Formats: sequence, structure tokens, C-alpha cells
Amino acid sequence: MTTTTTTTIQIASSTLPFPQVFTSSIATFSSRAPLSLSRRMTSTSAPLRFRRMITKARFHSNDAKPLPGLPIDLRGKRAFIAGIADDDGYGWGIAKSLAVAGADILVGTWVPALNIFETNIRRGKFDESRMLPDGSLMNISKVYPLDALYDTPEDVPQDVKSDRRYAGSSKWTIKEVAESVKEDFGSIDILVHSIANAPEISKPLLETSRYGYLASVSSSSYSFVSLLKHFVPLMNPGGATISLTAFASERVLPGYGGGMSSAKAALENDTRVLAFEAGRRHRIRVNTISAGPLRSRAAKAIGIIDMLLDYSLMNAPMQKELLAEEVGNAAAFLASPLASAITGTVLYVDNGLNAMGVGVDSPAFKDLTIPTQDNKS
Repeated sequence: MTTTTTTTIQIASSTLPFPQVFTSSIATFSSRAPLSLSRRMTSTSAPLRFRRMITKARFHSNDAKPLPGLPIDLRGKRAFIAGIADDDGYGWGIAKSLAVAGADILVGTWVPALNIFETNIRRGKFDESRMLPDGSLMNISKVYPLDALYDTPEDVPQDVKSDRRYAGSSKWTIKEVAESVKEDFGSIDILVHSIANAPEISKPLLETSRYGYLASVSSSSYSFVSLLKHFVPLMNPGGATISLTAFASERVLPGYGGGMSSAKAALENDTRVLAFEAGRRHRIRVNTISAGPLRSRAAKAIGIIDMLLDYSLMNAPMQKELLAEEVGNAAAFLASPLASAITGTVLYVDNGLNAMGVGVDSPAFKDLTIPTQDNKS
């Protein structure tokens, strides 16, 4: 057995008012053992006895023994993840998977949420969710205040500058954050966009104002364009970017309004265009993950998350709850050398729901025998 130590988060920033190579070698982390991916089955309390298939990182005890298969090795890589404000969303799941694979983690947090995010980490409220498979805690090397609605200081309106929620924080526009990361660390290898917001998301598209529509596109899609624009100069050749989209970009999803579906469609098209431009100019890969529903704090704001979860469980080919770590593991693959030829792609991580043309739980199919985990016919 190897000896592991608990790493505490380091928060030390001159910008904050408080402390705060592709290889094919086997992934080992100092005294940690090699990393491989395995699956284990556990049951859930879902009423129809659906099972959760949890993908975990497993550590072996023999460092000298070569690991069979294709390990995900991100040692020596640095990832900047924009949009983490708590410990239960897809951004957090991606951060953990990248950390397990050996990457150094940097985080950009929305300015009004920064203090509570930092406080929760310092007080240990996230310790359970920071736990890695080897028993150590995920380390975040630095947390940056970030408001991805604004590209430069000149873009910030006076009412935002004087907003008390922004008091005490500085250098939080996209350009300034990129400059701070370059000054602090020199370069990054992985850029993750986990940002989405629509002020009128509860409104149908026909009732959405021009302001609400453009705000949704600005926050949820153009922010990725701007992040890549400003971070590309400090990304090492061969680096990777990942964003998060949803199947509402190509299918009607009632209740997902305010222009958000349009923003996700724009994000997916931008992924293809940016894959060409960033690939040709900078050797950077650009992909997006279309993730299924997750009962995160952010998703609860949509108001239909429970309905989406029930629908997915009843209609997806894999009848199980989707976990943030499953999306995180897919992101780790896309960021790794194993995906070196994958770019401009929408990767579905949704238990296969995107493949379905109809909802099989509809009364219209009541006389049709539909396979389930408990009915193998």
C-alpha cells in the first residue's frame, strides 16, 4: 500500500484581497500508484430499481508493474476551468477527473460567488467532494475572480464597477484573468468553459426580450469565443479546450427558454469553426460535451430539472442516473493524448438519450414491449 498525504488548497493571489509534451507513460503521481479506469455497479433508490454505473479511477499498489491498456496521463499539464462556483456541477466533476489524471487545476469563479466559494473550501465544506481515489484532496493551485460577460476593463459598465458584490476584487475581465494566469504560471494546456446563464430562461422563446436573448448568447456562447481568444496566446501547442452544451441545441426542450437553446446551438457551431481556426493557427483542439441532465444547484434554477431527470431515466438506453464524474472522465479523455486526432466534435455523454427519436414512456407505446433493465425481452 502506498502512503498518501492530504493536500490543502492553496489560495495566494496578488489579485485577491485574501490568501487564497504528450507522453504515453503510465500515470503515476509521485508516491501514488498508476491510474486506470474501471467500473463497478451499485444500486440506487430509484423507484424502478435503476442502477448507477459509476466510473471510478482505481489505483494499483505495484508501481513497477506496467499498466495494461491506455492510461490517461495529464501529469505536467495545467488546466484553467472557468465557471466553477460550487462542488456539485459538471465543472467540478471535470476538475476532479483532470486532477486524478495528474493535471494542475486553476479555477475562474464568478465574482459575486467568489467569497462564499473560497470560504467553503477553507472551512472544509468541500472536503468530501474533493476526495480523490487515493485518499488525498483535490488541490486547486489558484482561484481567480472572473466575469465572462466582460472582455476588457473598458467593457464594464459603471453600475457593475460600483456593485458592492465586486468590491475588493480586481482584474476579473477575461483579458485581465488571462494576463494574470500568464504572469502567475506562464502557460496552460487545457481550457474548460463551464459557463451558462439566461436571465429569462423561464420564458418561452416567443416571450423572450431582445435583451434576454442576447444576454443568453453573450454569457453562454460568446464567452467561450472570448476565453479562447485571450487564452490561446498562453496555451501550449497540442493543448485542448472543452465546453459544455446540451441536446436542446438540436431538439425542442419545453421549459428551456430565454434563448438558451439558441446559445447552445451557437456554441456547437462555434466549436467547429474554432476547431479549424485554433487548430490551423495554434495546434489547439476544440471540442464540446453534450451532457445529460444533472441535479446540480445551477440546474435547479431552470425549474424543470426533476422532469428532465425522470424523462432521461425512463427513455435513455442506459437507465441510470448520470454522474458529474462521468462527464469529467470524458473531458479527461478529450484533454489527453488519447484524443489527439479529435477536434470540432460534439461528444454526447447523456446515457444515450440523444439517440432516441421518441419518448418510449409515452402512452402511445403502451402495447409495445419495451426492454428495461428488469425486462430483458
